[in-house]
Amino acid sequence: MFNRILPIAAVAAASLAACGGGSGGSASSTTTTGTSKTIGTLGISVTDAPVDGANKVVVKFTGVELKPAGGNAVTYNFSTAKSIDLLSLAGGTTTALFDAQTVPAGNYEWVRLIVDAQQNVANSFIELKNGTQFPLFIPSGDETGLKLVKGFTVAAGGTTDLTVDFDLRKSIVAPPGQSPNYLLKPVLRIVDNLQVGTISGTVPAVRIPSGCTPFIYVFSGSNVVADDLDPAPAPDVDPLVSVPVTLNAASGAFSFKVPFLEVGNYTVAFTCDGAKDTPDAEETLVFSPSVNVTVNANQTVTLTP
Repeated sequence: MFNRILPIAAVAAASLAACGGGSGGSASSTTTTGTSKTIGTLGISVTDAPVDGANKVVVKFTGVELKPAGGNAVTYNFSTAKSIDLLSLAGGTTTALFDAQTVPAGNYEWVRLIVDAQQNVANSFIELKNGTQFPLFIPSGDETGLKLVKGFTVAAGGTTDLTVDFDLRKSIVAPPGQSPNYLLKPVLRIVDNLQVGTISGTVPAVRIPSGCTPFIYVFSGSNVVADDLDPAPAPDVDPLVSVPVTLNAASGAFSFKVPFLEVGNYTVAFTCDGAKDTPDAEETLVFSPSVNVTVNANQTVTLTP
């Protein structure tokens, strides 16, 4: 067991969509508000790569809760729970979680993903590289689930697409005294899919010597001084996301991809010290000179940092 945060480099993305059409049957609403209806679709996706520490991180989802502005929360319980391995998908792939459900049009205040992640019960679990499995639980998960507080609008007869990102590299904890349990303390963000783009690129092989664990770190804003993951409060800067650089065996190129970035300005930096970085401690990483990048909607910025 690790008595620290497990350095899992993964970003899981849950997409919530709403569009005109007919109702699906994978979830049932326990409450309803309003009379104007649109079709809502929620899906989970993961941007990921092979990582040290774990083979699987499986989370069991049992429903979704939506909070209309000025109204009561609407809970949609899945007829069949959905267990999703957050490490099994890569590069922005999506898999449906909340599929073709009718929801009231209007403004919403938050989304909650309802999970079955109890202490000492392996409904949600982590599987380590040696094949051993341990229960994965979310503190207060039964009461609160995974709540994302950010407003969005479902237009009557229109389409709304949202993506919820899990950053597992910051989220998996094996605390002392909790054996055999691991904690999932999710670092989440929610974005509008119509207002996101992608950063991708390659790193020359000469910059990845033996012993290098290559990572790309992406920071919000321009001209940010690159820093490690650590627990220090603001004004200390943490990356918005960090992803491994991986070797494409067919092409021989070392490449990376960072999807689901909101429109705006970012600072991108490369380091060989990815293996050293743990979110529960301060480490000194050596970064390459940073590159400023502007992300535009539905576009991919390609660079060689």
